[in-house]
Amino acid sequence: MKKILVLFVLLIGITFIGTAKLGAKMNTSEISEVRAEHILVTSKTQAEDIKSQIESGKITFEEAAKKYSSCPSKANGGDLGYFGRGMMVKEFENAAFDGEKGKVTDPVQTQFGWHLIKVIDKK
Repeated sequence: MKKILVLFVLLIGITFIGTAKLGAKMNTSEISEVRAEHILVTSKTQAEDIKSQIESGKITFEEAAKKYSSCPSKANGGDLGYFGRGMMVKEFENAAFDGEKGKVTDPVQTQFGWHLIKVIDKK
């Protein structure tokens, strides 16, 4: 009887650990890529002003990128295409992967300046 009980406890433990690992694996791999647009400027104040113009409907994100961004992606309305983890600086990556689809993030500071990021898609 003790052997059966020990086997039962081991089986439950192995099942629990396997399920926990599977769940952790699923959570970290749910989103592997993000498609985003961004606007790069030199100050937080400028980024906040541009975000306010976008949210009030005075200008679209793409128009603002073409007008204000110092990144070469401005020619494409700030479109960076799809990128995975490890392809962008950490602050930018975190904001893009955590950002809500279709929304503009609060200004994000990196070594390059201040970014507004608009998440287009996640997959």
